Parts: sequence; C-alpha cells; structure tokens
Amino acid sequence: MMCGVFQIGTPFIYAQTAVDRGLNSINRVSAEAIVGFLADDELQGREAGTIYSRIAARYLAASLKEAGINPLYGDSYFQYFEACAKERQQKGARWQVHPDSISSLKNGTYRVLRMANVLGIIPGEKTDEYVIVGAHFDHLGVDETLANDPIYNGADDNASGVSAVLQIARAFKASGKKPMRNVVIAFWDGEEKGLLGSRYFVQSCDFIGKVKGYLNFDMIGRNSKPDSPNHVVYFYTASHPAFGKWLKDDIIRYGLHLEPDYRSWDRPVGGSDNASFAVLDIPIIWYHTDGHPDYHQPSDHADRLNWEKVVDITKASFLNMWNLANESDY
Repeated sequence: MMCGVFQIGTPFIYAQTAVDRGLNSINRVSAEAIVGFLADDELQGREAGTIYSRIAARYLAASLKEAGINPLYGDSYFQYFEACAKERQQKGARWQVHPDSISSLKNGTYRVLRMANVLGIIPGEKTDEYVIVGAHFDHLGVDETLANDPIYNGADDNASGVSAVLQIARAFKASGKKPMRNVVIAFWDGEEKGLLGSRYFVQSCDFIGKVKGYLNFDMIGRNSKPDSPNHVVYFYTASHPAFGKWLKDDIIRYGLHLEPDYRSWDRPVGGSDNASFAVLDIPIIWYHTDGHPDYHQPSDHADRLNWEKVVDITKASFLNMWNLANESDY
C-alpha cells in the first residue's frame, strides 16, 4: 500500500512506508531459491545430527550474515546442543535435551545426537523486550531400503516455512526502520525428533520471561483440498484476539489471496515448535496449511508447492511480526 505523498514538480511522487518496503521485498523468486536449495537431493533430507543438516544450518547462517543480521549470541549464529536417549531397544527411548535427563541417561547405555539451532537478532529500541519468528529446518533424511526414491526431501515440511522466516528477516532489514522490540530470527534443529531445538532454546534462554510473542511456521505450501488452493490454518492464542483481527484486516488492506481457517486455542501446545513456547504461556501464532498425501513421504518435492500461497502467507506473517514487534499492546 502506497502512502506518504510528496511532490517534486509535477506529477505527485508516492513514497513507500517502512512496512511497504519490507512487504515489497518478499517474492516468489526468493522463496523458490531457498526451498530449492534445502529440498535438493544433495542435502539428503536434512536429518538432524547428520552432515546434511549441518550444511543446511551453514547456508542459513550465511544468509543471515549476507542480510546484515547479527548473531543472537556472541559472534556465532550456531547454538550447539546435544540430545541423548536410551539404547533404541529399551522402552521409553525418546530423545531428551534437559540437562538432568541427559545426566541420568549417561549413567547407562545411551545414544547421542549433536545439533545446532541457527539464531540471529534485529535489535529493537526496547532492549528488554523480544519477539521471535521461527521454523524448523531438519527433516527425515534417507531410507536406503526404499525402492526408487530413498530421499525425504521435505520441501513443504519444512523448507517452505524456513523460506518464510528468512524472507521476513530480510524484509525487516529492507524496511529501514528499527523495530520497537528485539526481533529474534530462529531456525530450529531436531524438530522431527521431538521439538529438540526449540525445547533446548526455551530452557536455556536467559530472557525467556521477556518474550512477548512467538510466530511459527510448519508446512505452508500445500493442502489436501485441490478445490481450495488458498486454504491456510491460522492458529493463535485465544487470549490475544488481536492476532485474529490483524490477519483479517491485512488480507483486505493488502489484497492477499488467503482463505484462513481461524483457530483460536487456549494454550496451543500441540503440533510443532509453537508448543515449546505455549507451555510457558508465551502467546503464539502458527501458520500451517494442513496435511497432504506427500506429508512425510519421499514425494514431498519443491515442484509441488503452491508458490503464490507461500508468498502471500509470508507477506501476511511479516505484517504479523511487524505488529508483534511494534504494537505497544496486544
């Protein structure tokens, strides 16, 4: 939306607002490039703890650096952590990231995974308030026993969501305006193995009590309803009705081609990395376009994504993040 009119001679020239500049930086070419890299066969399905997941993490860190976004912690974009689990034939062999659980597991026969979240920050005027936008970048890897196609590429799950987070980060920089609150850019490792990266982050974060909101993506490019190409599920914390109003207003204001299924939830503790924040009563927004026949299948390829929907969801969620970062009260 153009606003802020000024005149240099004749005719009138229209100046873009900061929001306009950010919004106009989001595009299909960037979405296709990000998803195309992450979901390529060469990355072998990005399974957490493998070299291929580490390559994905380094790509995301390099992208943040190129965009001029600093690391959240010190001079490294990587938040390294490990998860441990019982030997796989024992009962209750779930991966754990809590230090007490890890200490207990190391007294016996155990497995270990070494992973890393990728974290950046756009500093705000209020140094003691934070909002976070995140998506997991890991997927299911490879099954060499599968005939024909052994690679779980994970284009929708969740390269699509990662593309949104990275474009939102770039959009904040393109806006040219410092947000009121700190904006944390987060790419989570180990989601497919039990929300490991986001769980580690919230338990180790020294400012978690100052986080005012979290926006999550997990699969934003498909759905199982071919006759409803603009379908998207919009989960949000019920105690914050402003979140629902924001999306309704912005779809009209910016002409976004989305048909949301609005689902307010008292405490959105299921489904994805939003759960790690919701259990701490941090308000959340979560975009998801529902399951489809290629979910968790080797057929989850980039050429099956609805790119127009990916772009419009990314634009809508940038506007959500702009409000989370800049509205004084919600």
